[in-house]
Parts: sequence; C-alpha cells; structure tokens
Amino acid sequence: MNHPLTLTAAALALAAASPAWAQRSAAEGIAEYRALLADGNPAELYEAKGESLWKSKRGPKNASLEQCDLGKGPGVVKGAFVELPRYFADTKKVEDLESRLASCMVQLQGYDMAEIVKTPFGRGLQADITALATYVATASKGMPFNLPQDHPEEKRSYEVGKRVFFFRGGPMDFSCASCHSTDNQRIRLQDLPVLTKNPGDGIGFAAWPAYRVSNGQMWGMQLRINDCYRQMRFPYPIFASEPTIALSTYMGVNAKGAKSAVPTIKR
Repeated sequence: MNHPLTLTAAALALAAASPAWAQRSAAEGIAEYRALLADGNPAELYEAKGESLWKSKRGPKNASLEQCDLGKGPGVVKGAFVELPRYFADTKKVEDLESRLASCMVQLQGYDMAEIVKTPFGRGLQADITALATYVATASKGMPFNLPQDHPEEKRSYEVGKRVFFFRGGPMDFSCASCHSTDNQRIRLQDLPVLTKNPGDGIGFAAWPAYRVSNGQMWGMQLRINDCYRQMRFPYPIFASEPTIALSTYMGVNAKGAKSAVPTIKR
C-alpha cells in the first residue's frame, strides 16, 4: 500500500517537471494573492490623502487645486486620467498626470517646480503628487483609455516614446522592449505585459498608480518607469523628464480601449 506522503511527493515532483503547469500555477497564485489583498487595499488611504490635498489651501499662494485643469476643464477630475498624457496650451508641453499636477501646484499654489523635481520620490511634495495622482486616477476607474493624438506635439511625443521604448543601451544592452515586446515572458514568477499593443484592462499602463506590497509604497507611473531604468542600469531620469512622459504617451496610446483598474495592488 502506498503511503499518502509518498503519493504527494510524487505528485509534486510530476508537477515540478511540467514547466507549463508550473507557469500556469505561478500566474494563478499571484492573481489569487492580489485578489485576497484587494479588500482593504492600502491605496485607499493614498486616495483619501490625495482628495484632501486637492481641496486644501496650500503653498505660497494659499490656494487649493480645485481649479486645476487636467484636460477636461478646471476642477474636472473624472475622465481626465484616461486621456493623459496630452498637450496643454498653458505650458506648451505634453504632460502626464503627475507632471500636470506639478504644473498646477506651481501655477495655482505658487510652489517652485525646481524644488518639486529635486525632491526624492516618496518624500515631501513628490509624495503629495503621488497621493494626488491616486485620487485623480481612481475617479476614472473602469473607464477606457483614449489618449488624444490631434496636436502635433502629442504625435511627436508618441514617436519619441516609441524610439525611447526600443532604444538599447547601458552595461546590459537593455531596452524597455527587452522585457515588454514579446509574449509569454516572466520575471520573478510575474508575467510581463507586452506594451507595444493593448495588453488589456488593468495591465501595464492601465494599472498604475499601484500599491507595492513588497515595500509598502504607492507608486505612480513616473516611479514605475524610473525603477525600470534602474534595473536596466541606465542613468536615473529626473522627475517629469520628457522621455518618461513620452514613454507614457507611447504606452497610453497603445492601450486605447483598455479600462483603467487604478488603484491596483502589486507584488
């Protein structure tokens, strides 16, 4: 008679010998892990902080951000996130959500952009921007991405982002495309979305800002992109740099029709 433990060990050995089973199990396990954490997602705390920051009078001008135009008109939050980055006539630049919030903080509240840019991620004014971005993005949850490409600068941003995405360099000769242009690639048991096309709802561009369980931090797309550069051993981009915004334009346009799942929860 076979011992139950012997049968269990044999079953595990058989499963481990099957790469397809192991890969499917890992992906399903991570999905289940996220589902268990979804209730009471700590991102809700950042959303609440962001709403408070949006409505509070702050800065040298003692003003709120309630007249900030995110592309849908002054003070309109819902639907703005899924149409960013886009061109803004007042700054004469294509801006993503985080850089646009920074511009509003400068224009409406009197903050210094240089001070915002040099602040480390997760601290001071940049921590405030992450919370604000979480609040604004959450208001568009479930809405499909539809980034405008009418203005010449929006089209240029897309083309610049595409070139940046495929540019190889650094000591490891990596590019964004090294990880995100081929189907069925994984890193640390995690599937890597293909970002040259629409990866689907809540995946890739449609998933950030997100709460990172592994380090207990809320990350916006600016930090997500910067951390990819860190892993590729590239020089660290400054906050709201043109290449990072262009990458967001490229990914956002490619994600047209995908529904935002923000705020999500990540490993």
